[in-house]
Amino acid sequence: MQKSWTISLDCVCPKEVGSYNEMLLILIRTEDLLQNPLLYGPKIQAVFVWYYPRVERSLLRLLPSLKVVANGGVGIDHLDVAYISSLGVKVANTPDVVNNATADTAMGLLLASARKIVEGEFKEISHKPFLMGVEVSGSTVGIVGMGRIGYKVAQRSRGFDMKILYHNRSRRQNVEDEEAVGATYCQKIDDLLRESDFVVLVVNLTAETTGLIGQRELSLMKPTATLVNVSRGLVVDQDALVKALQSGTIGAAALDVTHPEPLPRDHPLLHLPQVLITPHIGTSTYETTRKMVERAVENALAAVKGLPLPDEVKPK
Repeated sequence: MQKSWTISLDCVCPKEVGSYNEMLLILIRTEDLLQNPLLYGPKIQAVFVWYYPRVERSLLRLLPSLKVVANGGVGIDHLDVAYISSLGVKVANTPDVVNNATADTAMGLLLASARKIVEGEFKEISHKPFLMGVEVSGSTVGIVGMGRIGYKVAQRSRGFDMKILYHNRSRRQNVEDEEAVGATYCQKIDDLLRESDFVVLVVNLTAETTGLIGQRELSLMKPTATLVNVSRGLVVDQDALVKALQSGTIGAAALDVTHPEPLPRDHPLLHLPQVLITPHIGTSTYETTRKMVERAVENALAAVKGLPLPDEVKPK
């Protein structure tokens, strides 16, 4: 039976975790690899990543037999895909399996912020007067990045009778997709920002999207608008966001991502009453996590067998 050695952050070392088509999968914990690189390094053919371990050049030098870096989740901004690929190592992610869970989180943040659900719990405990929220039904949502996840957000927004605007670098090719959710394309992000009651960010972190929402963009939003971010923290200029919230330029923010994660305990975003922050839980459901693991294993095994990867990420 052929052995496929992999590296994982969280598993006991070594641990046999399964047999796939006469291949034995053994997981090696990162810290054990680093303690004994000569024993484990030459045997490892795949690295599984959920942000950790950090796939740095110092780690890659320990893995001469490496064939694939299998990332759990969509975002690969923490991986140097060009460099990894230059070593003859493939990179894969798990795009489709995260769509529903992340879209659910986006809508959950939107609703909780609009109706002040978290604040309401504390008010109830302290027996203080009730809070006034804002109406979600019939409002306008602007989705920045209507790809796989963004489209799921649009489907959920339609259920709340929301007017749906979206902005991509280019319009979706299938007009029927727009019609199915009643979405209107905004060629300029400025138009979306001016009209939206809720702006939902669902973009990949790239050089073009880093700092996408800054002081200028925030100044275009309604003073009652809410910014919802389920993409990456660096998509938003957080200093500009703090100032916009403190000055009343926008009404609220609901964030599943920040930079860094977690924020320092004295960061002003943690102390503004109109800000709701969750600890990057967009994909954190049992069902989605299981699907991510299964898909990552499929990608890894394909690479080890020399087969096409279901979700290979090519360098740009």
